[in-house]
Amino acid sequence: MARALVLLAKGFEEIEAVTVVDVLRRAGVEVQVVSIAEKEVCGSHNVTVVADGTFQEAKMEDLDLVFLPGGMEGMERLAADPRVGDLLGTHLQRGGKVAAICAATCVFRAHDLIPSSTRITSHPGVAEDLKEYSYVEDRVVMDGNIITSRGPGTAMDLALTLAEELAGAETRAELEAAMLTGGG
Repeated sequence: MARALVLLAKGFEEIEAVTVVDVLRRAGVEVQVVSIAEKEVCGSHNVTVVADGTFQEAKMEDLDLVFLPGGMEGMERLAADPRVGDLLGTHLQRGGKVAAICAATCVFRAHDLIPSSTRITSHPGVAEDLKEYSYVEDRVVMDGNIITSRGPGTAMDLALTLAEELAGAETRAELEAAMLTGGG
């Protein structure tokens, strides 16, 4: 069974986080929702989510994916936390997949994790901050083990892409049909 870690920080974008967690769990992926601070995390629209645990409690071995939801305040907290940079760097060195959506793509830049030739996308509001990369405006962009997406409206596209990466195309098709996404 594939394993994913979702990192939350105060001010995260709720639609992006919950959509990815929900779809990955439907796909049979073991998803661990981890807060970099308190277990209860308030999102950018005042929705509080209870994480499975805190960063100190997380099981970070044998991960297939680390996912970062957006939200400007949440992104800034993830970008400022050296533990996040260490986790992502180690995970990438091991060949693991990392995904970010919306403003969270900036976390890769803040921790100097990906080469400038990497194809990425983000929310248009932070595109200027990412101009050193090969920036595109597709809904979901995959470049090797780096997967990025644009914002709340593309969260389902990203979630289904991640489900396919971790559980296969057949699982994605089954999810699309069951959830009436129009893709299957």
